[in-house]
Amino acid sequence: MKSLNFFIALLSLLSLATITKSQDPSYLYHVCSNETTYTRNSTYQANLNLLLSSLVSNATRNNLNGFYNSSIGLDPDDVYGLFLCRGDVSKNACHNCVALAAEEAIQRCPVEKVVILWYDLCLLRYSNRAFFSTMDQDPGVTLVNTQNIADEPERFNRLVATTMNDTATRATSVPSGAKKFAVKEVSFKEFQNLYSLVQCTPDLSSSDCNRCLRIAISTLPSCCSQKPGARVLYPSCNIRYEIYEFYNKTAVAAESPPPPPPEIRAPPPSPVSGSKGKVRVSTVVIIAIVVPVGVSIALFCLGFCFLRRRGRKNRDSVKENDDGDEISTVESLQFDLSSIEAATNNFSPDNKLGEGGFGEVYKNSSFYQSDNGMDLLSYAWKQWTNGTALELMDATLGDSYSRNEITRCLHIALLCVQEDPKNRPTLTTIVLMLTSFSVTLPLPRKPAYCVQSRTGSSLPIRGLESDRSTSTSKSLSVNDMSITELYPR
Repeated sequence: MKSLNFFIALLSLLSLATITKSQDPSYLYHVCSNETTYTRNSTYQANLNLLLSSLVSNATRNNLNGFYNSSIGLDPDDVYGLFLCRGDVSKNACHNCVALAAEEAIQRCPVEKVVILWYDLCLLRYSNRAFFSTMDQDPGVTLVNTQNIADEPERFNRLVATTMNDTATRATSVPSGAKKFAVKEVSFKEFQNLYSLVQCTPDLSSSDCNRCLRIAISTLPSCCSQKPGARVLYPSCNIRYEIYEFYNKTAVAAESPPPPPPEIRAPPPSPVSGSKGKVRVSTVVIIAIVVPVGVSIALFCLGFCFLRRRGRKNRDSVKENDDGDEISTVESLQFDLSSIEAATNNFSPDNKLGEGGFGEVYKNSSFYQSDNGMDLLSYAWKQWTNGTALELMDATLGDSYSRNEITRCLHIALLCVQEDPKNRPTLTTIVLMLTSFSVTLPLPRKPAYCVQSRTGSSLPIRGLESDRSTSTSKSLSVNDMSITELYPR
């Protein structure tokens, strides 16, 4: 019985020694930039001492998640600093590491303004420039185990890459304000596991943390191939992997973010075996294929019959014309023949504009000349140049339309009746002008067949009315470019 008690006590002591060793703030590396220094007993040194004291005193607070940053002083004597404790260490271990780092910082870097120290359990950093919430990967240091993996080194490299990337994904997926910290344990071979750890300073955004970790991971193949352990230490993040358990699994069990749920895929339908060993397709699969195909065919037949009857009905409703009119559908009859004859002065050669792909083209006399001596096109041009394009609208429409759209349509219409055909937009361009308000329209010139109602060769152009309650006048210049697409940044 005494021997059993002794054995239990021995195990307890060994466990305590292991935990104590894992909580030891061992020094790793430091960088002191000699580009900027301060004078002893200066205002900057006084502010630095106050800052280090503040960092140490705040290392025991429960609501900090092992991270704290602060600044003291005014330019040019202001100083900024922070500490980051490893995500699995206790509050007391964090305080001890920060206190040790603050004491050794003055010893290792007595007059330098820009200092960073890495320990196994914490990071301490201060500078004369603001660096909070900024992703920094310089200066950086890599610590590598000098041994090599003897068994299946290539598979070990692949496992390290996969595990480190998975761990980084977990660390950057935590809610806002939580520790950007994660660990992972995977099996490499029997009786040997791979342990990984990643961490960012919590003041980084998720995207900056992810970028910092991925950069660190990308250096592993060149520095640490086939190595059983390595660390990459940056000011804003750090990564580590080993083939032994180097972190406190009990402490991180409740804090580490849960892994993303695995994708659930429905199992494929099981084939049914026949009596002679042949595979038969299940009845469910047959129904799932045949029913939709049958319904689709039935709907297609119904639609075809409906469209055919409708087309026959439309053709029957059109009476034949004794005048030899070739128009055969009601939908295309916008004007009757007598109206067209009157508008073109009985297809007078004087009204002929030219010939197109579908025959001769005539101008509409009633459109170009009204009873009061001003044709409709001239009236539209007059309203455009006066900046009163909305006068063309029917007053009974009220405010049921967009003023911007109306003025843009008039603008495009005037471009379509330019005297020089080269200045008229193509149909493709017109569609783009109508559907995209980011297209800059060229300034129209006075159209052909427009009655001269003013003297002078040019007219002032004012800014057109807009949907806003106020509008300002502005000068417009001719834009030789037909279309200009604008893209938001």
